[in-house]
Amino acid sequence: MRPSGRAPDQMRDIEMIPGFSAHAEGSCLVKFGGTHVLVTASVEERLPPWLRGQGKGWVTAEYGMLPRATHTRGSREAAKGKQSGRTQEIQRLIGRSLRAVTDLVALGERQITLDCDVIQADGGTRTASISGAWVALRLALDGIHAKTPFATDPLALQVAAISCGVYQGNPVLDLDYIEDSGADTDANFVLTGDGGMVELQATAEGAPYDEETLLRMLRLARIGCGEVFKAQLKAVGRG
Repeated sequence: MRPSGRAPDQMRDIEMIPGFSAHAEGSCLVKFGGTHVLVTASVEERLPPWLRGQGKGWVTAEYGMLPRATHTRGSREAAKGKQSGRTQEIQRLIGRSLRAVTDLVALGERQITLDCDVIQADGGTRTASISGAWVALRLALDGIHAKTPFATDPLALQVAAISCGVYQGNPVLDLDYIEDSGADTDANFVLTGDGGMVELQATAEGAPYDEETLLRMLRLARIGCGEVFKAQLKAVGRG
């Protein structure tokens, strides 16, 4: 029995609230159970110097946790003067995941920054960030298209992410903090709406896992991402 009482293939409740931020071109408050992340998409009609003149745009991401997102207060990284290695790794993952489904040429010479701020953490903050970032990006692109129509939709595919793991010997879907902290294997899957895979992070925390366990977690991830894809489409008015 999982601590939450969920079945092995059961997700936490998902909620995606689009347009949560009044000023951002696109935004989404995403909730996976007790994990709440505010994602905003900011559009700039300019590019980093190394990308200028190449006829394509850029999508990047930043990630952070508010001081009381967890059980005890964490120091703001800005106060420390540098980001942790974990923060840098997660925001690079978010950026890679969204660029994988974005046609940067169709986007044109503009940059979209996805800011993912964890308000409350209960496991799966990076996967919730990726899933909510797609909604924020979709809404931002819809806003651009309403003013200056794209010849081709820069975001033709969905992308979502979910965590899986082996808890007390059983593969389970969408780990909360209790399961994540006690898992024998911890994995994050980033999948596309057409069945493709963008990234897989799977680490043995207690004991090595075999190929069948990996495939079982992948099957669970496909179930979970299927639910996320539906929630995303509903949030952007396409469901």
